[in-house]
Amino acid sequence: MPANLTLSSLKTAVKSGEIDTVAVALVDMQGRLMGKRFHAQHFLDSHEETHSCNYLLATDYEMSTVPGYASASWDKGYGDYTMRPDLATLRRLPWAPGTALCMVDLLDHHTHQPVPHAPRSILARQVARAREMGFEPQMATELEFFLFEESYKQLFDTGYRPLTPSPRYNVDYAITETSEAETVLRALRNGLYGAGVPVECSKGEAERGQHEINARYSDALDTADMHVLIKMATKEIARQAGHAATFMAKYNHDKVGSSSHVHQSLFKGGKNAFADKKDPLGMSALMKSYVAGQLAHAGAITLFLAPNINSYKRFVTGTFAPTRTVWSVDNRTAGFRLCGEGTNAVRIECRIGGADLNPYLACAALLAAGLDGVEKQMDLGPPLTGDIYQSANAPQIPRTLGDAAEAALASDMLRDAFGEDVVRHYHRAALWEIEEQNRVVSDWEVARGFERA
Repeated sequence: MPANLTLSSLKTAVKSGEIDTVAVALVDMQGRLMGKRFHAQHFLDSHEETHSCNYLLATDYEMSTVPGYASASWDKGYGDYTMRPDLATLRRLPWAPGTALCMVDLLDHHTHQPVPHAPRSILARQVARAREMGFEPQMATELEFFLFEESYKQLFDTGYRPLTPSPRYNVDYAITETSEAETVLRALRNGLYGAGVPVECSKGEAERGQHEINARYSDALDTADMHVLIKMATKEIARQAGHAATFMAKYNHDKVGSSSHVHQSLFKGGKNAFADKKDPLGMSALMKSYVAGQLAHAGAITLFLAPNINSYKRFVTGTFAPTRTVWSVDNRTAGFRLCGEGTNAVRIECRIGGADLNPYLACAALLAAGLDGVEKQMDLGPPLTGDIYQSANAPQIPRTLGDAAEAALASDMLRDAFGEDVVRHYHRAALWEIEEQNRVVSDWEVARGFERA
């Protein structure tokens, strides 16, 4: 779905005083929106391009200047990227008075070629690959998050304790009980819809204070754009209401994690090319090869589905998070679930990704793996049934970020799809997170060893 402002309608809104600010944003490695807020008239007068420091694709969550990147360093002087607005993404932000948003593509400052390791560039390249094969990738992400009664400022100042969930007990699918959170969720649904995001629904999820919000299926790039906008809106609307929300994969070891399941299909001629009514499960040969590719490369692509150390705390038996890289028919204990079998809406759902994933990287990695399966006409084995947590011989999701990073680095498929420099860039990001964790003394270590060591 295209965004809801054109350049012409923006001019009208600026002239009437309805809009006075345009936020121009790139997507960083962590999936965050980074950029500048322009006076709207200046944006109209000079919207062809602006610039940003190239360290924005070489930092961690703390915005540290991380050593070891080939693309940006003190030695290279941390120069500029060119930010080229994608006017098809221009939209209102109803929760931000007088404000519109425009996403950008990042270009090399000298050559004006796409920056290869920019998340939006990585996904655009895989979409172009699919289109060259005659397919249009269609995707949707389901986003889970936790909502807390405290504000972000309160939690920061108190070391993120206490955390009081809203509501305070499990409200999975509940209607009456989730009304407590409607101050945030109703504003979120309406705000996103007003921003041109076709929201379907929100619902209570399977843990105290946990919620899910879903937007309609769309083309892969639009889906990723909507995903980052949903996260931005959730945090901003929660903040305005005096609350806090988190998209951590696992905020507490005693709680279930938050996922971002990714639904996928390939369309051709406006129809779902995954559908075949003659097949017992309604799966075309194309779909079977696509899924086989994702299973074959599941270990390698996990880095882009679970990009943080914390991501791997989510993969726990009996929590609806998968532990095995197998496929199933409508079975939530598997890493890949067939949905809509026997219908025109047949699709594959990848359940590995956490809510902390970068949607551009996740969708690109899934596409790359699936298209490799299509190109090589890979065979898909039979689905697993029953409690897949107990399938001892089924391949496992990598246990740690380090394992996933090494699997990605060793993948010929990813090097061919993304380019070796890109894979090494994100491999370095993973190693930095591990290095940072290794130097920090945790609360767990102090509690366990302070008196007993």
